[in-house]
Amino acid sequence: MNTLLLIILFIPLVEIYLFIQIGAQIGAFNTILIILLTAVIGIYFVRLQGLSTIKSGVTQLYRNQIPVYEMMSGAALAFAALLLIIPGFATDAIGFLLILPITRSLIFKYLGRKYKKEKVKDDLIEGEYEDKDK
Repeated sequence: MNTLLLIILFIPLVEIYLFIQIGAQIGAFNTILIILLTAVIGIYFVRLQGLSTIKSGVTQLYRNQIPVYEMMSGAALAFAALLLIIPGFATDAIGFLLILPITRSLIFKYLGRKYKKEKVKDDLIEGEYEDKDK
């Protein structure tokens, strides 16, 4: 809970700092124009990647396989779209990184290793029994 609170407070502070620094260098109008342009371009690329992910997921379903990677990728693309809609340079950078398939796969591998389930003991034997008294 404390980490989430820190993130909620930290992100706007970083964005405000970047707005001030970049706005001082290129001007307020150009800063606003860049923010709007990155949102439009980002949403366009999220749409393209989303359609590709849906196509890949349907292909997996035709093969009678569960499209786990595609579902995770779709969730990451939805989060990327949210980050790109939110005005800011840091959120746009993270959103653009999530759009790239290479970056998404690296993030999924990292999270998969971090939250890997514990191994089941090898000395466990599964079986069934039947009560002969009945």
